[in-house]
Amino acid sequence: MNSPSPALTSIPVTHGSAIASLILGILAWTFLPFIGAILAVILGHLARSEIRRAPPGTLTGDGLAVAGLVLGYVQLGFSAMFLSFLLLGGLAIMAGFMGMFAHAF
Repeated sequence: MNSPSPALTSIPVTHGSAIASLILGILAWTFLPFIGAILAVILGHLARSEIRRAPPGTLTGDGLAVAGLVLGYVQLGFSAMFLSFLLLGGLAIMAGFMGMFAHAF
């Protein structure tokens, strides 16, 4: 009647920073364009490094962290392109005004 006791195994836990990275990566595309992207990238790298350092099978969420990293980096790229176009457009408008004022005098 004595049955062998089941092996005690730990249940893997999803890393909280990986979840936060994914959520902030999604929010970077909706409500928090620049800040959310930076936080998603930071938390994604933090989560991936902690998951790799943890004993095997104890922490999960590497895929969530990667998704947060991708969303964050792509949003940062689009933000950089937007800011550069804004800057170049502003410079072009200023150059146009300067040319218009130069012909006035």
